[in-house]
Amino acid sequence: MHSSRTAKANRTKTLLVGGALLIAGLALLIFGWSTPSLVLAAKAAMVLIGIVLVFQGTNRLIEAIRGERVDLLFGASMVWLVLIIALAILAPFLPLGEHNDVAKSLMNETNVPPKLLSENPLGTNNQGLDLLSRAIHGARTSLMISLLAVAIGTVVGGAVGVVAGYFRKGVDSAIGILTNALLAVPPLILLIALSTFLDPSVRNMALALSLLTIPGMVRLARANTISFAQREFVMAARLMGANRMRVMVRELVPNVVFPVFSMAVVMISVLIVAEASLSFLGLGIQQPDPTWGNMISEGEGGVMEDYPHIVLVPGVFLFLTVFAFNLLGEKAQKKWDTRSAKL
Repeated sequence: MHSSRTAKANRTKTLLVGGALLIAGLALLIFGWSTPSLVLAAKAAMVLIGIVLVFQGTNRLIEAIRGERVDLLFGASMVWLVLIIALAILAPFLPLGEHNDVAKSLMNETNVPPKLLSENPLGTNNQGLDLLSRAIHGARTSLMISLLAVAIGTVVGGAVGVVAGYFRKGVDSAIGILTNALLAVPPLILLIALSTFLDPSVRNMALALSLLTIPGMVRLARANTISFAQREFVMAARLMGANRMRVMVRELVPNVVFPVFSMAVVMISVLIVAEASLSFLGLGIQQPDPTWGNMISEGEGGVMEDYPHIVLVPGVFLFLTVFAFNLLGEKAQKKWDTRSAKL
């Protein structure tokens, strides 16, 4: 009876605290977003604190209702990833404003601030192009480049790493020298050098960025291959007459895939930032075609001070996407660690 009363009291306390945090967070969020009387830094800080309080309050309310803790931040991150990927895929078919044809935006008002219930809910840039449309089409380009680069790097690096870890000796040494040579070149210098003689297309950007992924994938796949190559199931396959290719494909690759996949998810966020950096420097996809990087570069030359939304819109999209991919990669890594401990 006493434990039941204690549990009920704790639940009531959690509900009250959660409700208070949620109300306070919403108040700060709405005030920080809508008030014109604060400087940009103060508004951003207030909005950020409001978001944190809303998450904490909602988390406590769900915990009180369900009777167990939930990872609300991870759930919200996955919802964002599903949403942004779906919007990126469907971008050409959505009723969005003009995103890259300046001729069609000549009559549009420029540098319009965000107005949620207007024709341009996230505002327009200095050419009258719709920022919501540009952010979504920019997501399409940035995600396409990053996912393609990670896919190339994972397949190539993973395969090379398995070969190095299984054959060892001279093969391993040769692959190790090539891998170390790639790692010895600073990534930004390598990308700038490649961009000087490659056209800034999606394919070429993906190929260039994949070079950042390959060395890490080679090392990870090699280390896991060496670890599994001495296991009983691999030895049994050899004794049963399986050739080297069969052992690698059937026995080793399935066990190497998960850790490589975990790293690949994290690398997506790294390559999104790398692509944005190149586009910001003018070495990636060129204007007027949008990516988050070249959208942020539109705030140069004092534009951000007068029209901060031009930088904040793509910056928020970039931050949320990178943050969500990092959380997903962290979860995948934890699952791999748990699985490894059981093996």
